Amino acid sequence: MSSKIPDFWKNNRYLILFISLMVLFRTSIADWNTVPTGSMKPTILEGDRLWVNKIAYDLKLPFTGITLKNFASPERGDIIIFESEKAGKRLVKRVMGLPGDTVSMNNNIISLNGKTLEYKILSQRASTLIAEERHKNINYHIQLNQFSNNNSSFYNVKIPDNYYLVLGDNRDNSADSRYIGLIPRSEIIGRTQHVVMSLNYENYYLPRPNRFFHRL
Repeated sequence: MSSKIPDFWKNNRYLILFISLMVLFRTSIADWNTVPTGSMKPTILEGDRLWVNKIAYDLKLPFTGITLKNFASPERGDIIIFESEKAGKRLVKRVMGLPGDTVSMNNNIISLNGKTLEYKILSQRASTLIAEERHKNINYHIQLNQFSNNNSSFYNVKIPDNYYLVLGDNRDNSADSRYIGLIPRSEIIGRTQHVVMSLNYENYYLPRPNRFFHRL
């Protein structure tokens, strides 16, 4: 038995090292995340595989949530991946409120620190609207139902230190801070800015070539 271990290592050491490095890389540096729902439409589609930059904000000890070094803090407009304890799963949402901000929403119109964000309707199909939402130099597209619901509005929320308010770009169909509350800084895994690849769940899981390496 003892002679088999050195032989196994000798014959497989490169494969073992490769697998070990890959595990460490995915744990601490970067990973990919599959999107199963349409809560971030039109920006992210069901079946997108996202590249997750795990060192966008922190360097963490592998296999733990212990932060070794802080590089930056999430910024408004960032699309983050976080492990939600309240939801019991990993989620992808857009950062809308930073620590110290006061945020409110009235019929899907967001006010940030007393100033209403700018909106421009881009298209309408049946009961769905696609709009551009702007704040200073940040702009992105959101999807809205033509008729608002009970979750299309909320009163002023003052965000404490080390917490963030996140929303899905598909505003009327997203389980975000309106349902699970503010997101603790410690739950944030990383940031995504690119789709690596995409499969169309509604068309036999065929690839969507136009979304390969697509920038968000």
